[in-house]
Amino acid sequence: MKKSSKFLTGWRQFYKQWQLQLFALLGMAFLLVFCYTPLFGIIIAFKDFSINDGFGGIFTSKWNSFRFFKEFFTYYRFGELLKNTLVLSVLKLVFTFPAPILLAILLNEMRNKAFKRIVQTVSYFPNFISWILVYTLANAFFSVDIGLVNQLLIKAGIVEKGIPLMTAPEYFYGTAVFWAVWKNMGWWSIIFLAAITGIDPGLYEAAQIDGAGRFSRIWHITLPGIKGAIVTVLILSIGGLLGGNMGGSNFDQSYIFGNSMNNSTSEIIQTYAFSMGLAKGRFSYATAVDLCQSIISVTLILISNKVAKLTTGEGIF
Repeated sequence: MKKSSKFLTGWRQFYKQWQLQLFALLGMAFLLVFCYTPLFGIIIAFKDFSINDGFGGIFTSKWNSFRFFKEFFTYYRFGELLKNTLVLSVLKLVFTFPAPILLAILLNEMRNKAFKRIVQTVSYFPNFISWILVYTLANAFFSVDIGLVNQLLIKAGIVEKGIPLMTAPEYFYGTAVFWAVWKNMGWWSIIFLAAITGIDPGLYEAAQIDGAGRFSRIWHITLPGIKGAIVTVLILSIGGLLGGNMGGSNFDQSYIFGNSMNNSTSEIIQTYAFSMGLAKGRFSYATAVDLCQSIISVTLILISNKVAKLTTGEGIF
């Protein structure tokens, strides 16, 4: 009887909230169809699958053990691909993680509400621009021939000829990080602004009465107050480190900003897997390459969460 009563109570509650439950079910369906169901395809990383075999080839193709993994690890450019992926990912994390925190604090300290709203809108807008348009803007500013920045530098006599920021390998990392910060900083600041609004205003008033200055209030109240949000975002960012996460998709940036001249620094594991899978039709090999990156990402999430719990007491699970 008690179980039946609990069931009826739960059903009534579900019926009262059917609109909200519908949204939740749609979200779960989306994750199931587009995130979990495709995981079944990982099996082809361990098989000699060919697109000519059709869908049934996933089941009928022969097992190859870890042959494609061994091939990738012994590939002559493996070290270069791994270095490019790690360097780009770490640089983007180092610069794109603190930037939205700083922007959120600065926005919170603004007293002119109208100006604050303008700054927020302007900073959010780049997030809705595709990487193709970002590349178009970057080319308009930094192209050797027609770039506005290079033209100004030449006319000012600072340089004799344009700096190849869009093509030279040594400039790729800096260019990628700069545009990643510009594109995503405002959007991620929303999370930290929301966390700041949850801090008790009485703490600021008490600190001000005690003579604490603005920087002191930020250091002793604002930052500790958003520590949970900072740790959570950091763990997720480290987990998605190889994909770009807070700095936007590494694949999109490397594929769009990359070219034959800066290939030695712009090609990463994801773009290599893409070229192997679609350009050359080696789907099993490409799946194995991507699976290696996924395993590293999951490992990074577990390690960063453990370290965060030991050092700050905060974690995501």
